Amino acid sequence: MAFGTLISVGRLSVRGAAACETGRYAADVNTHRPRFGTRSLLVLGMIFLPSCAQEEFDCSTPRALLDAVAKVADQGKFERLPEFIEIGAREITYADGVTEASAIADVKGKLSEMLGELGRVAKKLKARYSEDLAKESKAATKSADRFGLGPMVQGIVLDPFAFLAQKREHLTAEDLGDGTAALLWRNEPALGGTIALVETDNGWRVTVPVELVQGQEFWPQTREEWAVVASMMLAVQNSLLDFERELDTDKFKTLQQATERIGRLLGESVVVQSVIYASMKQTANQQATEE
Repeated sequence: MAFGTLISVGRLSVRGAAACETGRYAADVNTHRPRFGTRSLLVLGMIFLPSCAQEEFDCSTPRALLDAVAKVADQGKFERLPEFIEIGAREITYADGVTEASAIADVKGKLSEMLGELGRVAKKLKARYSEDLAKESKAATKSADRFGLGPMVQGIVLDPFAFLAQKREHLTAEDLGDGTAALLWRNEPALGGTIALVETDNGWRVTVPVELVQGQEFWPQTREEWAVVASMMLAVQNSLLDFERELDTDKFKTLQQATERIGRLLGESVVVQSVIYASMKQTANQQATEE
């Protein structure tokens, strides 16, 4: 399998560049002066560039990090969440020259793109089915139950990170004084202590202690396994894109229909990628046993 093709997905837009070139060389036939001179371009830049700038968040302390995460979740900017994650990488370079750090960065990039699409879908669903949501109709999840996803479907799609903002007061951090901090949920270790905070050159980040996960069977160990994890993110994103295109055509008359469809699409993509990953891990374990 060409794993490189699984994760090599890029998008390039030249519309803006084409517009600049058109403006640069378009001249008024009467005055022979450029329609878009230097001043005009500077003004346009001042108008449009600020809208592209990313908001900077204070992560100078563990508490500031938790506040930043809650703010991003509340704003629905889900694509920014991976910025607050730090995954320790081993100093490994794979046969194709890619380091484990690069492989992890690619997974985080795919995760960001997937979460961004999830955020867009969530906004559209809330706007289109506001009446259904106001009634809090239980019928909207019945079809999803048939795919084993139950009422979680609506929660995952509509407000996947709502708890980060709504339950912020229950999340606290205890600075351990060694560049790490314990993440607490109602004064108890969050998820049994499997999630912590770590201080980096860019501020504090959420992390999973490497020593806890490296020995776990599910954790990626090879270039190919990291590639499949990245492809999982891409598969979910593609399913969301397919659903969004159908949603834009007014294909679904009710929230129930929309929930059933997105439950099916996400379920299928996750199952397929999970089977691929499990098969790969099983093969790797067999080879290790034989050696």
